[in-house]
Amino acid sequence: MKSSSVLQKILYALITIIFVVIFNYFLFRVLPGDPISMIMRNPKASPETIAHIRASYGLDKPWYVQFLIYMKGMFTGDFGTSFVYKKPVMEVIGPKLIPTILMLGIAEIIAIIIGIYLGVLSAWKRGSKLDVGTLCFSLVTYSMPTFWLGMIMVAVFCVNLQIFPIRGMTTAGAFYDSGMQYAGDVIHHLILPVITMSILLIGEYSLTMRNTLIDVLSEDYITTARAKGFKERYVLKKHAMPNAMLPMVTIIAINLGLVVAGAVQIETIFSWPGIGNLMYESLSARDYPVLQGIFLIVTVCVILANLITDLIYDHIDPRVRN
Repeated sequence: MKSSSVLQKILYALITIIFVVIFNYFLFRVLPGDPISMIMRNPKASPETIAHIRASYGLDKPWYVQFLIYMKGMFTGDFGTSFVYKKPVMEVIGPKLIPTILMLGIAEIIAIIIGIYLGVLSAWKRGSKLDVGTLCFSLVTYSMPTFWLGMIMVAVFCVNLQIFPIRGMTTAGAFYDSGMQYAGDVIHHLILPVITMSILLIGEYSLTMRNTLIDVLSEDYITTARAKGFKERYVLKKHAMPNAMLPMVTIIAINLGLVVAGAVQIETIFSWPGIGNLMYESLSARDYPVLQGIFLIVTVCVILANLITDLIYDHIDPRVRN
């Protein structure tokens, strides 16, 4: 790949991030409601007290002055002070990143492995009962609402069977004699959210892999490979799958942003202490600084993931590079 092409892609990514930073400021300020009314829950608070609180958060300044302060903070790493937690935004967001990365990372890995396997199996056995069953499963899980599946999981496995805990990352008030006990408790709380998120992703990956692989298997070079006497497994592994994986790379990168949207519902239902749950609580409390910090971090991660995917695509597919 030419260095000019790489620089051009990086430049486009930076322009997108700058646009997101500007959009991020105005997005949460058009929401209905006043953050001061959420902070000052005392209806008898005097106008002087309200004015003092408003000034302490810089909300008494004109919007363009607030915007300049916001832009300066973005480039210096100062995302402001949380209205609710009364702490710097990064101190609020930082501890929430690990739980979300842990849950989404494991769910994504499981979904990618199982989804690709089911998609390959379904395309290879096209028209069989296995293909029909896999296709039905994928269509149902792909179209299933996140919150609905989460509530069903809670009702069945937490309330009725009482196999898994209903909320949190660890048992409230528990004491651990070793790190293994702590890890075991976290895993016990982690299983159900991971299964729920994985089920929702498996259907999409399976359908994408199946449809792409069916198109690839109908290409002339696959027919030529079969005519040369290569075994079906060899043709599938060496000729079909590498080309069928190209759209999967794009889908997985795009899903990084969509998965976070689903994580808001999953983390809220299971009370998982991650970014999604924090986003829901901050939105309810009109905590603009925290919302801006979360939105910016998530968006930058998605843009960088797409940039890396674009560079990888150029490397693995000569047609794009040319």
